[in-house]
Amino acid sequence: MRCRLQMLFQRKFKFSLLFLLVLALLVHLAIDLSLPAARRPCGCDAKALKASGVPSGSPLLAGPEKLSLRILQDFSGSNGSLEKSSQPQGVGLHARAEEPWVRRQRGEGNVGRTKGSKLAALFEHPLYNIPIPEVTEKDKLFVVNPMEKFSLHSSGSDEWVSSSKAETLLPTGKTAYDTYPTWLKFHVGINRYELYPRRDPLMPTLLRDLATQRIVSSVQKSGGTQLKLIMTFPNYGQALFKPMKQTRDQETPIDFFYFSDFERHNAEIAAFHLDRILDFRRIPPVSGRLVNITKEIRDITTDKKLAKTFFISPAGNVCFYGECSYYCSTEHALCGKPDRLEGSMASLLPDKTLAKRRSWRSPWRRSYHKSKKAEWELNPNYCAQVRETPPYNRGHRLLDLIDMTVLDFLMGNMDRHHYETFEKFGNETFLLHLDNGRGFGTHSRDEPSILAPLRQCCSIKKSTYLRLQLLATQPYRLSDLLREALATDPLAPVLAEPHLRALDRRLGKVLVVVGHCLARAARPDEVLVDDMGSQV
Repeated sequence: MRCRLQMLFQRKFKFSLLFLLVLALLVHLAIDLSLPAARRPCGCDAKALKASGVPSGSPLLAGPEKLSLRILQDFSGSNGSLEKSSQPQGVGLHARAEEPWVRRQRGEGNVGRTKGSKLAALFEHPLYNIPIPEVTEKDKLFVVNPMEKFSLHSSGSDEWVSSSKAETLLPTGKTAYDTYPTWLKFHVGINRYELYPRRDPLMPTLLRDLATQRIVSSVQKSGGTQLKLIMTFPNYGQALFKPMKQTRDQETPIDFFYFSDFERHNAEIAAFHLDRILDFRRIPPVSGRLVNITKEIRDITTDKKLAKTFFISPAGNVCFYGECSYYCSTEHALCGKPDRLEGSMASLLPDKTLAKRRSWRSPWRRSYHKSKKAEWELNPNYCAQVRETPPYNRGHRLLDLIDMTVLDFLMGNMDRHHYETFEKFGNETFLLHLDNGRGFGTHSRDEPSILAPLRQCCSIKKSTYLRLQLLATQPYRLSDLLREALATDPLAPVLAEPHLRALDRRLGKVLVVVGHCLARAARPDEVLVDDMGSQV
């Protein structure tokens, strides 16, 4: 009897064990089947986006939830990147900065980034490989002593001095140039013909530094109509910080005057990449950055006027407003969530005491008045008198200004009252396309008056026209190229999709204006000024 009971017990135990194993297997299968599509390694959406040329690290793969969060950000100091705020400060931003342009510096991910990349294909096109003239010593902004190594400033001197901290803060190398921080290499590379080269090996590192370097000082920039900060890094590099004032999907109200519009941080970021795609390369490098208002502005500022404007909002967010002509008040304060704020970080050009710049009033400057119009708005033959006025009566200055006009029209920027050049190069140099924050304010309407210089003068560089034609074709569609370029920024997506689509529409309108000029001209070369010779 005892043996029989023992055998029965063993059978029940084996059956129970088998039942538990089957139950565990079923639970595992249920968990695997219930995983969200975004977690699966081979999602159809990811494949489709990859096939269309979107990089693997693109935020477009994040799904509709993140995009909805960005759209729902409110107007007052909202931050589209705060859906990542559950990560420790700096960790999320560093991860974004590591992909993909930092990996390229380490030689990782090159194949995946280039294969199927419209941007890479564009920069291989013959129109983007026209050589610039030979750069001589007199064509360089700075003539550098090859034996002079870089070291940090002392606290009370403007001279370069030795520093025990330099070993940890500065790069080292066999040559003096190797010891220069990236921002100084950028300054040293500026010449008469370009702000930076087409295939600049410094660019990934420079953009990464803007997005990740520790900030040791934040002070308000003097002048200007809206709040901007000068931020300093441990290696004495500096950047201009423009904080976020509008969400991606907001448009400038139709009743706003152009001179009272907001300055947008994402417009600065997008303008840099658009300028590069057009092969102008006349905007200093810009990167997005998520800044901690408490640790990276309030606690380290030495600006007493700025320090007085910090407060805690009723929602518990850290806010400030600074001092400026427009939108510097409690009602227009910049607020973090709770203390993190998006902004653009633009590389500063060399100090004017080292490299003087000349400011030029644009001949097509607007009146900046609520009712008065400028002369060019009333006189259709205005360009004739501009052509007779120095420096537009010789050289390529007028054509360079028309290049800038094309850039402004594509962005919708009506606020181009002045431009600058490096004084050392005289009139035979490029124009600096600075201060682009009022671009990308509207996507549902275009401003044809921006194209007045092109329409009235009926002249454009042949190289610019051919590139615009190229960017209007399917393989090199402008909106696709800018979308791909902006996907590498830490604050991506930088522009809402309607702004990208508006670029293609506006590009078509530029080509129509040139087409009308060609139809009226006796010869094409009266409109298309040959600046290429036989190089293409």
